[in-house]
Amino acid sequence: MKTLFAGALTAFALLAGGVSAEVLKMAHNAAPGNPKDLASQRFAELVEEKTEGRITVDVGGSAQYGDDVEALTQMRLGTLALAANSQGSTSGVVEEFAVIGLPFLFSDLSQAWEVLDGEVGQKLDEAAQAQGLKVLAFWDNGIRQISNNTRPITTTADLEGLKIRTPPDPMTLEIFETLGANPTPMAFSELYVALQQGVVDGQENPLMNIESSKLYEVQKYISLTGHKYESTPVLVSRMIWDGLEAADQQALLDAAAEAGEYNRELSQKSDAELRPKLEEAGVTFNEVDTAPFIEATAGITAEWREKYPDLVDTLMSATGR
Repeated sequence: MKTLFAGALTAFALLAGGVSAEVLKMAHNAAPGNPKDLASQRFAELVEEKTEGRITVDVGGSAQYGDDVEALTQMRLGTLALAANSQGSTSGVVEEFAVIGLPFLFSDLSQAWEVLDGEVGQKLDEAAQAQGLKVLAFWDNGIRQISNNTRPITTTADLEGLKIRTPPDPMTLEIFETLGANPTPMAFSELYVALQQGVVDGQENPLMNIESSKLYEVQKYISLTGHKYESTPVLVSRMIWDGLEAADQQALLDAAAEAGEYNRELSQKSDAELRPKLEEAGVTFNEVDTAPFIEATAGITAEWREKYPDLVDTLMSATGR
């Protein structure tokens, strides 16, 4: 009884003294159960644990705290702390992020992760900090495939004239323009309805996003183009980051890295596990000979090397290209 009474007095004293956990809001656009969402929840648990309750993270999934572009704006203003954002939207603020999505760059997910965890990731963090953002970690958003309602994509000619929703980033726009499609930038939160109503013919995403957001309900074909990789940069507002104690900054970094391992593990499993599920739901898959696609988009890498020579050379060296 004495112990309970003492605990109650301590709790009262903390409240009376105004001592409470700092709540940091975290935005992301993914549906519940998506690897991004599950990793964000894990991140929140780890931050509270590692800061001994000094900081709690309030995760707002499914764009509750704004879509990716809105989240970036809020973080730069200091009115939002964190986001598990998208590579495409981030490149609208920090253009250097677009080079991660150079066409057919990575041989597999493991290579992409190794590169982003090294010098390339450090250079991208420096570029982000100059724009008021800090990279905590690079989570995974998979190898991209094309889905549509018109026809299987087997050659570059099959893309001609198709309206393909893309993230609002220059790299994806350039890839699909080069391949003859009509790329249509759009927030991910608007995509399902746009596909359902025929505003766009198709889109491009990893299978885990197609499944978790139920895009398969409004798409007939998935073509395994594997045309580009996308990361999920986990970002924090520099204005908020700079106000944290060093120990809490390290806690956020450690939590993001640990939750990132979980995110990557989920992503790695998704493609193999989801294809049968999506086929059962009625989607038709087709394999793609990527050689003509690689040839058609070869000039894009040379163009971006002219714009960011040091970064692209570092990237090419890291991938053995």
